[in-house]
Amino acid sequence: MKLPENLKYTNEHEWISVEGDVATVGITSFAQGELGDIVFVEIETLGEMLDKGETFGTIEAVKTVSDLFMPVGGEVLEINPDLESSPELINKDAFGAGWLIKIAMCNPDELNDLLSAAEYQAMLEA
Repeated sequence: MKLPENLKYTNEHEWISVEGDVATVGITSFAQGELGDIVFVEIETLGEMLDKGETFGTIEAVKTVSDLFMPVGGEVLEINPDLESSPELINKDAFGAGWLIKIAMCNPDELNDLLSAAEYQAMLEA
């Protein structure tokens, strides 16, 4: 699996992309592959301030429901509007059109605790 080098990753299989103080969050290709066909995404935290590690929503696949965790603390600014009618975008394009939320980061230093693409790949292979 080819991982985008410009992203940071969590042990819970989220990815984060940063532009200024705003970060986009999604789940990795590995995560969507493990979940299988995604049928529903529930994120009701718009406008909320959440700490790193807090649950910001859930993702439902045919066989399971999984929590989604904040890779860094911040305010949820936007939820991907396309996921309501097309949750399968996460299966088709986990690192692109299947993004989940955009957040205003509280503490960009928390990015230092996340994994690089190489570190995440090593974790998957362990």
